[in-house]
Amino acid sequence: MRVVLFQPDIPQNTGTILRLCACLSVEAHIVEPAGFPVSDRHFRRSGMDYLDQVSIVRHVSWSSFEAWRAGSGSRLVLFSTKAAKPYLDHIYRDDDLLLFGRESAGVPDDVVNAADERLIIPIAPGMRSLNVAMTVAMALGEALRQTRGMAR
Repeated sequence: MRVVLFQPDIPQNTGTILRLCACLSVEAHIVEPAGFPVSDRHFRRSGMDYLDQVSIVRHVSWSSFEAWRAGSGSRLVLFSTKAAKPYLDHIYRDDDLLLFGRESAGVPDDVVNAADERLIIPIAPGMRSLNVAMTVAMALGEALRQTRGMAR
């Protein structure tokens, strides 16, 4: 299981997600460009000392990520407010790549079209979206529950 962040633009969210990945022994991938430098103090503060404990793979662009993914054989599972299939109705695989878009703009159409699966976390009518760090926690928790149970 891997978490993939597409061009993240809020350093606090990214730091929090990387801390989650460290605690659950899940590899994190960042598709550049990110909207902040990795030296950003907000990023460092939210990731705390966990950033040294997480495996982070950086991809310089979407095309470089796609080239890497082609060799991995992994399924790309996109979480989107525009998807129709609820994330709890999905059957996850241990090698899935869980993809989350930019906080400000989601992902472009070519990324949507590249996804093997598109899932939504249903929320109350009239609400716009969940915080991306919360979405990652919910999605990753369910994916790990199905594939290997929570980190031991």
